[in-house]
Amino acid sequence: MLAVEQLLQRYCTERTVEILMVHGKMVAGKALEVCGQLQVDAETRKLVLESAYLHDIGVCRTAAPDIGCNGSEPYIRHGLLGRELLEAEGLPLHALICERHTGVGLTVQDIDRQQLPLPRRDMTPHSLAERIICFSDLFFSKNPSRLEHEKSVAKIREGLALFGADKVAIFDDWLHEFSA
Repeated sequence: MLAVEQLLQRYCTERTVEILMVHGKMVAGKALEVCGQLQVDAETRKLVLESAYLHDIGVCRTAAPDIGCNGSEPYIRHGLLGRELLEAEGLPLHALICERHTGVGLTVQDIDRQQLPLPRRDMTPHSLAERIICFSDLFFSKNPSRLEHEKSVAKIREGLALFGADKVAIFDDWLHEFSA
């Protein structure tokens, strides 16, 4: 496995690394449960495990002082920024997971409708590993006071409903796909 903590330390503050390691552990636990349910191959399992810890690496370049991030970029760009960092590290598959993990993914229509400061391109998860991380991440916050608290399905649906019934439908499809 990659030395994920050292990679995070290369870009993030000590506080952010601590938060991302706990968040990553929680996402990894949920993601590995899904991998077990689906009996995914060892290569996909390894990618999922590493990406559980690295999918939020881009936050280090955002203005999110609550989690130790003193960058200048808007938080919504953390997936795109993470993609850039991980591509530069020679990790193209991990990089795509970074870019495509926000919510249930972002479409060009989402970017336009919400006037997001992002390139106009599809940022929805395509591969199984991308969908597993996107799904698993929805259950956990990076809020330092709630890092190890798993959100309920109802709470996730409620949050996604703010962005449209289609987002809830995607989550529900994943819930069905990833459950026994």
